[in-house]
Amino acid sequence: MPKVDYTGADIKKIVEKENVRFLRLMFTDILGTIKNVEVPVSQIDKVLENKMMFDGSSIEGFVRIEESDMCLYPDLSTWMIFPWEAEHGKVGRLICNIYTPDGKPFLGDPRGNLKRVLKEMKKQGFTSFNIGPEPEFFLFKLDQNGEITTDLNDKGGYFDFAPTDLGENCRRDIVLELEKLGFEVEASHHEVGPGQHEIDFKYADAIEACDNIQTFKLVVRTIARKHGLHATFMPKPLFGIAGSGMHCNMSLFDGKENVFYDKKGEMELSQTAYQFLGGLIEHARAYTAVCNPLVNSYKRLVPGYEAPVYVAWSGHNRSPLIRVPESRGVSTRLELRSVDPSANPYLAIAVLLAAGLDGIKNNLTPPPAVDRNIYVMTEEERHAAQIHDLPSTIHNAIKVLRKDQVMIDALGQHIFNNFVQAKKMEWASFRQTVSDWEREHYLELY
Repeated sequence: MPKVDYTGADIKKIVEKENVRFLRLMFTDILGTIKNVEVPVSQIDKVLENKMMFDGSSIEGFVRIEESDMCLYPDLSTWMIFPWEAEHGKVGRLICNIYTPDGKPFLGDPRGNLKRVLKEMKKQGFTSFNIGPEPEFFLFKLDQNGEITTDLNDKGGYFDFAPTDLGENCRRDIVLELEKLGFEVEASHHEVGPGQHEIDFKYADAIEACDNIQTFKLVVRTIARKHGLHATFMPKPLFGIAGSGMHCNMSLFDGKENVFYDKKGEMELSQTAYQFLGGLIEHARAYTAVCNPLVNSYKRLVPGYEAPVYVAWSGHNRSPLIRVPESRGVSTRLELRSVDPSANPYLAIAVLLAAGLDGIKNNLTPPPAVDRNIYVMTEEERHAAQIHDLPSTIHNAIKVLRKDQVMIDALGQHIFNNFVQAKKMEWASFRQTVSDWEREHYLELY
């Protein structure tokens, strides 16, 4: 979206002109869930003076009850008016950073943490980290009571269209709403799985890209419900069909120069690009816990459904973890294919940037490109090609994360501790649950 440097006076004028009645102050918790505090427009001066407070002890991974007060500092460049909420007066939106009452950035704020990592990037001589996300989602039908069913809205496949693609009208309305909000939508289409869709929007710098992902999720869910559908970003909602990913296209800039591009380099990639790639390879198993944070995420990361399973890279092959798309010049980029849309985007981008910067700092060299279909290689062949497996469960991924100090530093100790604790509890709950699969296979036999 085009970024506008609004002032408080600008926003107050827009509020009056557009008859905005409510202000929605949004932020994201450690698990990636969008939270908000909504106030009447009469509180606008308090909002603009960073004086809105909330109880942080009620937010996942924030603070203990005895230190609960948190302050919302709105980022005025994120101002927008939601086009669909005009029945009781329009609703304006501001995304906020979280501060402590003494005016210091809160260490548990994922957005603030990403800003911290971006400062480290600038110390290394780079000005921006651009992200082009490709989020996928499923549309399920709602029943007559508005409850979610497991019935998909269509039986379409990759690039199908109406009448097979019954989600086309819903997807088109989502695109129209996104454009009203300033998104530059580049493509939208039916994905491989029935009821599965993808909408791609233009890349942006890291903070704005993460803000866009969170806004995108909100728009998709809101418009889907107007069509009697439920949109889910769950990575693998159904057995036997492809899961949903969120491929992340990454490029590092110094001013207007894409530092990944070198016309004279191998594959027209610069040494910096190869070092960044080396860092992504080196830390891949550790950042998987952050980029694939659910128990369910690992039902997607299995052979046979196009999702990556092995740590490798290629310029052409689509089976490795990282691909180098054909575009060069200013569009030169690395595409990480493992990330799924359940990830907290602020945390995911923070660890990916930190991994790449570590590669540059330590002059890491990636292993040779793998231009074969890795899924048909033997274990011996993969070992010889320095290809390692991604973790198979969130439990295993957390174990790797806990040993990688670069990734821990990228999250910060507060977020790391709370994230690991939450995932340990999630895994413990999953381990204790008896599934239908177990009953179907064992109840009669044993």
